Amino acid sequence: MNTVLHIASWASMPAVGAAILGLAIGMVLDRRKATGFWSKAWRVLLVTLLAARLAFVFEYRDGFLQAPLSIPDIRDGGWNGQIGVIAGWLYALTLIRRQPSLRRPLMAGMGSATAAWMLGSVALQLHAADGIRLAATTAQALDGTQIELKSFSRQPAVVNLWATWCAPCRHEMPLLQQAQIDHPQVHFIFLNQGETAGEVRHFLDSQQLSPRHVLLDPRGRASAGLGGLTGLPTTLFFDAEGRLAARYVGRLSHHTLTQMLDGIGAHHAPAAKSYRD
Repeated sequence: MNTVLHIASWASMPAVGAAILGLAIGMVLDRRKATGFWSKAWRVLLVTLLAARLAFVFEYRDGFLQAPLSIPDIRDGGWNGQIGVIAGWLYALTLIRRQPSLRRPLMAGMGSATAAWMLGSVALQLHAADGIRLAATTAQALDGTQIELKSFSRQPAVVNLWATWCAPCRHEMPLLQQAQIDHPQVHFIFLNQGETAGEVRHFLDSQQLSPRHVLLDPRGRASAGLGGLTGLPTTLFFDAEGRLAARYVGRLSHHTLTQMLDGIGAHHAPAAKSYRD
């Protein structure tokens, strides 16, 4: 299971809950009051997070080389959970070897946290994709034509829920437009929420943007058919069968977008300066 955590999305919740559970169980079982248990438990957590972030950066190093200052910017939600957990366990075992009194609380905390994270991640993935398909709704083109979203099936698709007044939406629009160019095998659908065709056209013209497949969802019916709206921007990733593979709430970075596209079978987009994070 290739589990990736995103701070700006619900996928971070299992990791947060697991960390809290692990720390709590470790403290309860620390009956011998092992010297420095609390500080060492936090160090294990920090090692886990650092390894998860660095593994993500290495995997998408081509993009990060274009913008090295974005490496510490964890707002993009880029983490490799598996590598982080492995690193955390190795560091915890090293600490236990040096200080055997840490064995019971640290092992119990790490074990419960790891189990909770894995179960939570699986449950979240199953819930996110439960019954949500690209073909379940319709939207309106800028000329008023009704478009069935099933017309975008049979190949991977990305649906971006956005609005002109949403600052993160405005910032990520050039990134998504460039990705649309770089990934012709993927449908990119820009589903505007609650605005008129005139408002959308004015925004695109003022920003010199011309993405394809800009659709309107004036009453939110299309987004409701795609699982509902939890915030803007929200980006949905569908596989070639039209099934929801991932949901990302918040502003996408180039690196996170590339990672999510990999998850639906798209090739890596070239690292290019035309991307503006």
